[in-house]
Amino acid sequence: MMADRPVPPAARRLTVKEQREAQRIAKVEAFKREQARRARNKRIGVIAAVGGSVLAAAAVAAVVISSIVPQGDGLRTFRNKADHVSGSVEYPQNPPAGGPHNPVWLNCGVYEQPVPNENAVHSLEHGAIWITYDPALPPEQVQRLREALPASYALLSPYPGLPAPVVVSAWNAQRTLTGADDPRLPEFVQRFWRSPAAPEPGAPCVGGLDAPGRVA
Repeated sequence: MMADRPVPPAARRLTVKEQREAQRIAKVEAFKREQARRARNKRIGVIAAVGGSVLAAAAVAAVVISSIVPQGDGLRTFRNKADHVSGSVEYPQNPPAGGPHNPVWLNCGVYEQPVPNENAVHSLEHGAIWITYDPALPPEQVQRLREALPASYALLSPYPGLPAPVVVSAWNAQRTLTGADDPRLPEFVQRFWRSPAAPEPGAPCVGGLDAPGRVA
């Protein structure tokens, strides 16, 4: 007669107490795995957030730098967006060189009075250039500016509070000038007049608003 062999632990049925203990251990292990997963995801999220913050900061820095650092010969470029808005707009550039603007553009031409920024910016959106001058500029200098103005897609107007005697602007580009005889004026006009970099180059520059003081 063969002696009885012990029943292997895996083959025998667990008691109720042992079953409950096994379930408890399984739940604890599952809880630990879930906690570890959440901690891992949290670390990944923090790393991604930090990386995103660094990229965002770099992007902001790039925008700021592009807005204030001369590109050569006093040229500055910007990253304004084109949106139609009602009411007045506070522009970051003086005079404006793009940004939110009135839905009605300013008719291109020569003005002897300051013109509404919001309408002039709309003309820039269409590819016009805008020559502004200090109201104290001598009349002969103003006449030279009129002679330098293209026959279309161009604005000329006085502008109180300019940072220079003359400032010429296009969409997202601007240059300060020493006067009407500054040789950088025709270079700017040639480069940016009806530029394809404008949001709507070739859109009308007539049939819009005639501001007070228009003489040509």
